Amino acid sequence: MKEDSADVIVVGGGLGGCAAALAAARNGKRVIMTEETDWIGGQCTAQAVPPDEHRWVETYGITRSYREFRRRIRDYYRRNYPLTPEARAREHLNPGNGSVSRICHEPRVSLAVLYELLAAYLGSGLVRILLNHRPVAAEIEDGEVRSVTVEGERAGDEIILGGDYFLDATELGDVLPLTKTEYVTGAESKEQTGELHSPDKPQPQNMQAFTCCFVLEYLEGEDHTIEKPRDYAFWKSNVPDLKPSWPGPLLSFENTHPVTLKPRTSNFDPARESTEARGLWHYRRIADRANFRPGLYRGDITLVNWPQNDYWLGNLYEVSEREARKHLDTAKQLSLSWLYWLQTEAPRADGGQGWRGLRLRNDIVDTDDGLAKYPYIRESRRIKAEFTVLEQHVGRDARMQLTGKNCEQIESEVFPDSVGIGYYRIDLHPSSGGDNYIDVDSLPFQIPLGALIPQRVENLLPACKNLGVTHITNGCYRLHPVEWNIGEAAGALAAFCNDRKTRPRHVRNTPRLLHDFQSLLADQGVELAWPPGTRA
Repeated sequence: MKEDSADVIVVGGGLGGCAAALAAARNGKRVIMTEETDWIGGQCTAQAVPPDEHRWVETYGITRSYREFRRRIRDYYRRNYPLTPEARAREHLNPGNGSVSRICHEPRVSLAVLYELLAAYLGSGLVRILLNHRPVAAEIEDGEVRSVTVEGERAGDEIILGGDYFLDATELGDVLPLTKTEYVTGAESKEQTGELHSPDKPQPQNMQAFTCCFVLEYLEGEDHTIEKPRDYAFWKSNVPDLKPSWPGPLLSFENTHPVTLKPRTSNFDPARESTEARGLWHYRRIADRANFRPGLYRGDITLVNWPQNDYWLGNLYEVSEREARKHLDTAKQLSLSWLYWLQTEAPRADGGQGWRGLRLRNDIVDTDDGLAKYPYIRESRRIKAEFTVLEQHVGRDARMQLTGKNCEQIESEVFPDSVGIGYYRIDLHPSSGGDNYIDVDSLPFQIPLGALIPQRVENLLPACKNLGVTHITNGCYRLHPVEWNIGEAAGALAAFCNDRKTRPRHVRNTPRLLHDFQSLLADQGVELAWPPGTRA
């Protein structure tokens, strides 16, 4: 068996993993980063989901390196795409003009930009990347991780990776059980957390839906109907069994409003949907042909990550490998069935059925089946941390109830050990435990260092969605820029501890070390607090 080593081992090459590798290398550390697929970038690339961000993103509320990532995405389009003069001159270019994000773009662009950001460190050898490798084992001694073994695509292709620090940036928190790091899954109970929206009893198997995303182009007058999916009959007749109830069949334009939980009808018309229509086609559109030279794009292109292809009939972890494969396969069948229904049976305003011109763009996601390389993951294993962020710390209603202040006075909990900031609503999609949406107001929040420190293991850090949050607060800590900040803070912390010959919990609990680490973060462009008066 082969062996290799570095100062910092980053297991998982998603957005958090890339940010962690950049931060550790920027601070002079040798890094090996592994990735289960053949694309780094996670949510933005292998999962194909354009960034979900807050409304202040163009001015503040993100780290300097994430801002550079966004700037380079726009610059990549300006350098490599024939934009119209109007689009080229637009400071805040949105290539897809989708409504979900100010920077909806194609996944390959994120992939190219991440390699640009890493280029100098890859060239110097400070960073090495092992693609198509997943963690399968670990060696632990006296509360410290000594090595993590990763396995390649071929049988027997295993590498033992040794290092001073190990960062779990996997989408599912896969390193936690391997290293016997204490963790939680699913929903905690009210008795455990006191949260306003937690259930009465713990539900460790109750996890948010995951989604097998795909990319569509619309070519009016053409027929790109796919072969009828194997499970189409099952999904066509499926009526979600959720509480509160779903209004009807999953394969329809009828669904539940995430906030009010009342029935709503989604707009959909790829032939006519304008930027004012705000329908499903426009929602996650990643290429608006109006931004480009006439004729470059035959049709607009959108990313399908919608209520109708969320999968909540089972989970991908804390189950057997066989069961996980079954759920992934069934989720893929749901996405293909949704596409087939859109092509053949969806009701049209003109009285017809289906849009046969919907074309599955497998080339954009670089897969044979046309589905993204990896499912979009909303919730993973989470460490039992020195400090756990609760709804009482960041939820608007919970904070009002706790403090007695009104909505104009309320702010999130101030964390003296802040290592970053973020904002998103507490947005939980339907879950495998049968819950419908839980979508409630949150407040602009901080990321506490204590949430990055396991209760026992000394040299393992979360660098993704697996920090010390709950099922509820995961709903606002899981999005693209927050994951990036978590990873960046973890990578910088590993480098800082390596230099100072100390451990993360000592940094948190020693005022001088905490001050020095926060100063390092601030010097490198990590915002530690929101500007006074910031209101959601």
